[in-house]
This record gives sequence, C-alpha cells and structure tokens, in this order.
Amino acid sequence: MNFEETKKKVLKDCSLSEVNSGVFYGEWAPAKGREMLDVNSPINGELIAKVSMASKDDYERAILAAQESYREWSEIPAPKRGEIIRQVADELINYKESMGLLVTLEVGKTIIEGQGEVQEMIDIGNFAVGLSRQIYGLTIASERKEHRMYEQWQPVGPIGVITAFNFPMAVWSWNALIAAVVGDTTVWKPSSNAPLCAIATTRVVNSVFEKNGLKPLTYLLVGKGSVVGNAMASDRRLTLVSFTGSVKTGTVLAENVAKRLGRSLLELGGNNGAIVSEKCDMDNAVKGVAFGALATAGQRCTSTRRLILHEKIYKEFLEKLIKAYAGVKVGNPIEKDTLVGPLIDDAAVGDYLAAVKNAVEQGGKVVYGGKTLTLKGFEKGNYVFPTIIEANSDMDIVKEETFAPIIYVMKYRTIEDALRIHNSVPQGLSSSIFTADIREEEYFISHKGSDCGIANVNTGTAGAEIGGAFGGEKETGGGRESGSDAWKAYARRQTVTINYGKDLPLAQGVKFDVASSPPLRLPNG
Repeated sequence: MNFEETKKKVLKDCSLSEVNSGVFYGEWAPAKGREMLDVNSPINGELIAKVSMASKDDYERAILAAQESYREWSEIPAPKRGEIIRQVADELINYKESMGLLVTLEVGKTIIEGQGEVQEMIDIGNFAVGLSRQIYGLTIASERKEHRMYEQWQPVGPIGVITAFNFPMAVWSWNALIAAVVGDTTVWKPSSNAPLCAIATTRVVNSVFEKNGLKPLTYLLVGKGSVVGNAMASDRRLTLVSFTGSVKTGTVLAENVAKRLGRSLLELGGNNGAIVSEKCDMDNAVKGVAFGALATAGQRCTSTRRLILHEKIYKEFLEKLIKAYAGVKVGNPIEKDTLVGPLIDDAAVGDYLAAVKNAVEQGGKVVYGGKTLTLKGFEKGNYVFPTIIEANSDMDIVKEETFAPIIYVMKYRTIEDALRIHNSVPQGLSSSIFTADIREEEYFISHKGSDCGIANVNTGTAGAEIGGAFGGEKETGGGRESGSDAWKAYARRQTVTINYGKDLPLAQGVKFDVASSPPLRLPNG
C-alpha cells in the first residue's frame, strides 16, 4: 500500500476520522470549538488528522470520572479483574494489524516494529492476567503470643500516566494494564506527537469494559504539558504519576509531585553503552550493536549510543559496522524492506545535525553518515543518515542523549578501563557487553561493573522483554515498570497485626498496666 491507501485504511479500521476528539472523560468530548492539534506524519510531513485538546475543565471531569470508576473497579476481586484484562488482550489481537500500521503512520516506526508495539500490549495484558492471582504479601512471625502479622497490597486509586512518542501504546500498557489488576484506573496524557495511537488504544480498551457493563478503565487528555501535565503533578488525587520523557521535564515533574509528597515513577534519558571485547563473537556483536543503534531510528530510550571497542579489534570491527550500515535501507517505513524510518519531527532533525556539528567541533570524526537524507516523493519527511562518529569519552556531546541514530565509537585496553568509560555518563538505563570470557562477563554484571538498571551479555542494549522490570539509575530516574515486582509501584503496602488472644502484650517487652498504676490526679482536684 502507498501512503494514502495506508492512511485511509488506518483511519477506518481504528475508528478515526479527519477530526478527532482527544478528550475522553467517560464520553468523548465534542471537538468543535476547541484548540486543535495537527497530526502530521514524519514519513512525508502530510497531515493525517486533527485532534482537539483538553482544557482545565476537561481535566477536572476526567479526574472525577476516574475516581468514580476506581470505586467500582477496586471492589472487583483481583482474579476477576484479570479476566477482564485477558479480554482486553484478546481484543487487541483483532486490531494488531491496523493499530500497528497506525504506529507506523503516526510516529514512523517500520511495519514490523509497529506490529511489535501492539504485540507488546497483548503480552503485557497476558502477563497481568497471571499477576492478578499473584499479588502476594508476606506472612511475618510475631514476637507476641497469639498474634499474627502479614502484609497486603491495596490499590492506590486513579494514577496519572504521561507517555512519550517513541512507544505510544506499549508504555501506557506497562502502567495501565498492570495497575488495573492491582485495582487502579488511569488518566492518560499521551505525547502530542502520537495522539491518534492513544485515541485508538482508549477506544479498544474501554470497549471491552463497556461490553462487561463496567465504567471505563482509562481516561484520555491530549493536551499541553502546561495544562494537563502540570495539573497531574500537583493533583493530590493522583497518588502516583508515571512519566516517560526527558530528564529536564522529568526533573520538574518529580519536584512538583514531591512537593505534595506524592509518588513519581520516572523513565527518563538513556545513554546506553555497548562494550565489545576482543573475545567476542564478532558477527553477533556487529548485529547486536547495529540493531541497538538503528532500531526505531535511534529513538528508543535503550538505543545504543556509545560503542566501547577493544583496541585489538577496533579497526576490523569498525569496518564491519560501516559495511552493515551501508547495507541498511533508510526510507518509507510502510515499505517492508525498510529498516530505518524517519525521525519524529523537524526538531529531532535539528537535534541530530547539532549533535554531529558539536561532535566534530569537540574533536570527533564522522566515519559514516552525518547528513540529512532527501527521498524522492518524501521531501518533507524527516530522514537522516545513520551516523558513526569516532570520539573520546571525555567529549561533552558523548555524555548527552540525542534521540537519533548516532553512535560514538571509543577504544579501550582493559575491562576496568571499559567500565570506567561506560559508567562516566550521567544516565544509567541499559548496557551490554559482547564477550566469550566468563571473567569479563561476571565483572560486567558485578557491583563493580555496569551501573545501569539493565545489563545484557552477548545481546544489545535495545529490545527488553516484558518479564523483567524495566528502568534505570542515576538521571534515568530509578523507576521500574513492566515485569517482575514492578506492580508494587501501583499499590500501597499495609502491614496487618491481629491479636486473637485474651491478653494485650506489647512489642519489645514494653509494660503498660493501667489497672496497677496510681490514679491520675488533675490540678485543683
């Protein structure tokens, strides 16, 4: 299909139109008379549709509706909630092709990556189903006779979720579907670069709840950060606000949430390094580094941005990587043989060009790419050449995250030297090492090794599975989403003590015998 055919199919299959409401507070707010957002495709710059944006009044209505839904939803036993989420996952299967194409159309991911985005929501839904029967608390031995102690986990209420464009559906599901089986509802502010993905997701998910006679699970507010995002950060009715985005914006949000002693779950910048040892399987390492750097046009939080190569294989590996880059098709992501699509917008292209310029000025050398790419018929698309730059670890630009397919290459001599370079940046999301040496591998994953939340051995920095908790350290924010026990972020822990005896013993051997103490005499009799 060409662009126009894809657009027509996607709008029809996803129940979208040329003008859409971006506000759902239990019903879709009328779009007429509101400020409108143009949604342009990064593929060719063409307008896909218009979306109306939320006001302060819309925000208030959505919060109140989410609270009402929460009161109903939290009363349902967790395994029954899991059954509803299973139905959500099943319904998403029916929309996998059309919603995947919507991701491609709106944010420029390749077809296979767009399909993978929807599959990730399906997988998260199925993970949440199992989780609904495993919201476990500990049984604790009491030091007091005839006492029982245990902990349980309660839902926290409506949560706020603010997502980025690069995973416009999946990251919402990491939060909303797992929080749902805990008993929470969701108020969602999507990226202004991906509102159509959010509208389609909201429609599909809430349709399942409607079929079951339930109030909606998620409420949608497409809007400005100054209106919706700031309101979420300062709203005590949202115990938790989950934010995915830049370090700068996340820092401000976290400060505002902290002022009201709320919780923030932060997934911020990544500046991910891959160490390639002289003892690696070189072919696999080249593939792993190339995928990590080029997937989603370098617009993943986990994209490989720094390549730390052993000096003995530096020249050979770099030649192989350049050859791999030269064989990659950059272009229209609707075409099935495309591996690298466009950047999200003009600003992203500007950031790419600025990073290349700064790298050269700081002593770096461009060995591949470094320029924009104009494609016939797609002149207004946001295409750039994947770029390889030889660099030094002390260059300022190497310590920054640029959301583009740029990788900085550096040499190292010892594994200790490699980890020093690797850990020298302020971000700490994902990391990898390619080696067949078990000592190097173990050093990399020891407390002296990678300082990131994710450590990979003989696989790239990108492409995390849902079963593991996702998140990072340092400026990445410390949040954890998706698998493992990340569900605890959406719950409150409650320690319960039950006395089933006839006496009232106190902990730590404290005695407080009211009956035998002298009478209390107040002043003046």
